[in-house]
Amino acid sequence: MVTTDGVVGWVVGLMDALGAPGVGLAIALENVFPPLPSEVFLPLAGFAAARGEMSVVAAVGWTTLGSLVGALVLYGVGAALGQRRMWALADRMPLVDLRDVRKAEAWFARHGAKAVFLGRMVPLVRSLISVPAGVERMRLPLFAALTTAGSLVWNTVFVMAGYLLGANWGVVEQYAGVLSKGVLGVLVLAVAVFVVRRVAARRRARGRIGSAGVTAEHPDPDATVRLVRVPPVPRGTRWR
Repeated sequence: MVTTDGVVGWVVGLMDALGAPGVGLAIALENVFPPLPSEVFLPLAGFAAARGEMSVVAAVGWTTLGSLVGALVLYGVGAALGQRRMWALADRMPLVDLRDVRKAEAWFARHGAKAVFLGRMVPLVRSLISVPAGVERMRLPLFAALTTAGSLVWNTVFVMAGYLLGANWGVVEQYAGVLSKGVLGVLVLAVAVFVVRRVAARRRARGRIGSAGVTAEHPDPDATVRLVRVPPVPRGTRWR
């Protein structure tokens, strides 16, 4: 059972004070700060619509506008960061190879439109996908259209679920919570696999260097350095 304390109570207060724009504001903030639970806000807006406090169209419209505004904020963060700063940050991060970053950029260049649209319907990803879109400077009208379309699908499903369930709207949050935890688990597992593989690859590389007896500073420990005297160039020599 979902209580109306804390963040949920704050959203209820926003809706009481502002109506549909209040839940739109909450969704905009949720896009910028993913820990805020849109899976609670949206069904709650649907329940409010079922009680006649706002229309379903207004609930869907304002929440979709809020999703777009929040996504544009993160798009701006990515655009301000830029590709060069992204490379510089990645180069300083342990276990991160710039080649992997460039592969990810190449993938986004090919599939960015699908990633932005579908990503709007995946918990956690729906917020984060706006940052690489900004870094890669996806055309702003295209980004806005894809974000609006994907958000419209996501928001409509959850608002309508709350509208149809009425007082039982909290059931939506329970099932959506399972989905969010599943996505988070997959992301954590993917990061763990990446770290393990990268550490293993670096150990293998060090092992090969050690067995060959070669280091970057001293390519050949037994090599001798010979100084060759170069005669001075006579004055007046013309270079062709």
